[in-house]
Amino acid sequence: MKYLLLLVVSLFIGGCSNMKPEDYKNTKPEIKIEEYFLGNVKAWGIFQGRSGAVKRQFTATMNGSFEGEDFILNENFNWSDGEKQNRKWTIKKISNNSYEGRASDVIGVAKGMSYGSAFKFEYNLLIPYKDKKIKVRFDDWIFKQDEEVAINRAIVTKFGFKVGELTVFFLKN
Repeated sequence: MKYLLLLVVSLFIGGCSNMKPEDYKNTKPEIKIEEYFLGNVKAWGIFQGRSGAVKRQFTATMNGSFEGEDFILNENFNWSDGEKQNRKWTIKKISNNSYEGRASDVIGVAKGMSYGSAFKFEYNLLIPYKDKKIKVRFDDWIFKQDEEVAINRAIVTKFGFKVGELTVFFLKN
């Protein structure tokens, strides 16, 4: 029994990502979210459940602008099941590579790091689920492909267990 428990713990720890934003510091093209998301951006995405099955799809329009030194990103989602969501991010650049973000459905402060072509954003988000809101954790990665295209991959967890994945394709207008 001890060995089985050790094997399960080893597999769980080994399955955790060791990817760090700094790993991408020498990659191109460089992403600065306050530049890439400035103006209009379109997005298409899918949400996959734990099994990998696509549960929902969406399209979105985004618009970024500055209010003083704050970067404001307005996101408007249209889900395939008819749900509409809007989120207004207020993002502050803390240093050359770090950011903080806030939105009305984000619990606390989102922490962001940008190196090379990669941007990582971690935050707790309240999402609608069966007539209530539940808290989930987002581990969000955006990789800039060229001046127009970026791809986002997010792992969504609850109590440390994966509940789904979000894949998003962005196109800057």
